[in-house]
Amino acid sequence: MKTKTILLLVLTVVLGLAFTVQYKTLYDFKVTAIDGTEYDLAQLKGKKVMIVNTASKCGYTPQYKELQELYLKYKDKNFIIIGFPANNFLSQEPGTDTEIKSFCMVNYGVTFPMMSKISVKGKNIAPLYKWLQNKTENGVGDGKVTWNFHKFLIDEQGHWVKSIDTKTSPLSSEVTNWIEGK
Repeated sequence: MKTKTILLLVLTVVLGLAFTVQYKTLYDFKVTAIDGTEYDLAQLKGKKVMIVNTASKCGYTPQYKELQELYLKYKDKNFIIIGFPANNFLSQEPGTDTEIKSFCMVNYGVTFPMMSKISVKGKNIAPLYKWLQNKTENGVGDGKVTWNFHKFLIDEQGHWVKSIDTKTSPLSSEVTNWIEGK
């Protein structure tokens, strides 16, 4: 009787583990930096991360200035911004990676990491952006990107925290309070 109880308990635990969904974290992804090199997002362990899809010819393009200001203020406090240029909305990011990199530096002095241009929606969506937008992928929440400069917040363990609308300034209290742990 005792052996059957133990066996049943072991079987229950094993089956429970088999049916437990294991969600990915940010650290499971590798992307391509704007200079063409591989960028392993696992190197961001221990940092709060803001991921934002960007575009050079958008009404929200001036947010680059605010993103850079935010980055400079908090980069030494375990915070980083990762920019992903995308041409998904009215062709507002038509440039090559080289042109985008130059535009960001010349016009906004961007020093936070910029990645190679990707797709943030549709059939060619980048795996990272599929994870960012779907609770079924990240285990926490949905956050559909509907325009350029949509922001995602990721915690120090690589877990999805929040989706922030395009219209919200990177310098909003919603963002800064999260960074500061308020």
